[in-house]
Amino acid sequence: MIRTISLERTAKMRLSPSKLRANIYRILDEVLETGVPVEIERKGKVLKIVPAERSRSKLQKLPSRPKFLRCDPEELAHLDWSQEWCP
Repeated sequence: MIRTISLERTAKMRLSPSKLRANIYRILDEVLETGVPVEIERKGKVLKIVPAERSRSKLQKLPSRPKFLRCDPEELAHLDWSQEWCP
């Protein structure tokens, strides 16, 4: 089933190659803006146009650390480190 072009869509759309050719720049812009893939059916096979994922920086790939303490901050301020410290 080949559907017509729609500017507002939430599911992937399948087009014929001639519909793609007639509106290629608008379709490519729409895929970039919405992130919704477009499928093109040609000779019984389906091709997909999908936005590529942006590569993440090394810092973004690190596992997230908890952003909270599991104790009262005052307990940390008043720890006795005299037994551990050697001048």
